Order: sequence, then structure tokens, then C-alpha cells
Amino acid sequence: MARGGRKDEREEPERRCIATGQSQPARGLIRFVVGPDNQIVPDVAGKLPGRGIWVSADRGALDLAVKKKLFARAAKQPVTVPEGLADLVTALILRRALDLLSLARKSGQAVAGYEKCRELAMADEMAVLIQAADGSPRGKTKLRPPEGEATYIDWLSAQELGLAFGREHVIHAALRAGGLRRPVVEEAARLAGLRTDIGGYAAGEDKTDV
Repeated sequence: MARGGRKDEREEPERRCIATGQSQPARGLIRFVVGPDNQIVPDVAGKLPGRGIWVSADRGALDLAVKKKLFARAAKQPVTVPEGLADLVTALILRRALDLLSLARKSGQAVAGYEKCRELAMADEMAVLIQAADGSPRGKTKLRPPEGEATYIDWLSAQELGLAFGREHVIHAALRAGGLRRPVVEEAARLAGLRTDIGGYAAGEDKTDV
């Protein structure tokens, strides 16, 4: 228990990955269920009815589960796995991360643009720094993430961040402390394990981002 009788955030149920055999908090895995047509359905929000089948939010683990037919073994019945399952799951998690960022923007918990992020940092109100993976490395060094764990995200493209903030592109963004901080960080962490294109971003000149 944390101070004041509050439950420690680390005290959460663990689930076992069918690919690695390791147990970890559910926030680091992807839940799947068997649909009415015996097809494996990604349940990225964790709300669909049925017995959950869990796989680590890692491209290698997901590919292994498909290759070794581990979904059928876990379900104890023949199942159909959608073609390109890893890409489908990645797209779903990306959409959730951007939707959460958009919600944070609308609630005033997220800001975009170098100057706004700088002001947030100077006021000691920045909880998480988010920078585009394809932004200029030199430009990104102008801002530093807060101290501590899970305070920096850099595996979303400028165009993707732009979608969350209603702009063409965004290089610098930040989150204040608040109720949306943890879900954004958790979805971003799951996305990082699933993406294979992060290293492929070509860093160009820093775009205008004010």
C-alpha cells in the first residue's frame, strides 16, 4: 500500500504470455479473444467478453505466437488467425495512443510546439516529453525530458503526432501530470515494442513547430 491507504500502482494483475511463457503486468501485453467464427480477435482495450489469450506487446513474441500456432494451443480449439496480425495490432495500438493524446490535448493536459513545451518545462509542469522520431536530432536536444522513468516518448512520427494535435505535423509535445498521463505512456510503451519502422525514419531538418 502507498501512503494514505492508496493502492500502489504496481499492484496489478499479471498475465502470462503464450509466446515467452513469462508473466508480467497486463499493461505490457496484448489481449486476444476467440470470436464467434473462431477467429482470433485483438482486444487492445481489454473489454471484449471471453477468455483472454495474452501475448507480450513485442513484435517478435507476436510473430512467434502466429508461427508456432500458439493461439490454437491456448484456446484449446482450432482457430483462424487474421493475415498480418502483427500489423493489425500495431495499427490498433497506434490509434489508441493518438486518440488518448487527442483527448489530453482537448482537456488541456497536452500541449504541442517548442515554445509551449519549453514554457511547461520552465514552470516545472512537464511530466512527459514527446518528440517526433523523424525530427531533427539537433532540434530535439533543445528540450530535455523530466527526470525519472517513463518521461520520454520518441517513437511517433511528426505526421502521427500532428493527427493527435490537429496539425499537419508536430515535432515537440508534452504532457502535464494528470489522469491521462499513465494511459498515454502505457499505450506508447506497447506501441514501441510492436513497431518495426522506428529506425527507418530519416531525420531531416527540424520543421517549424510553434
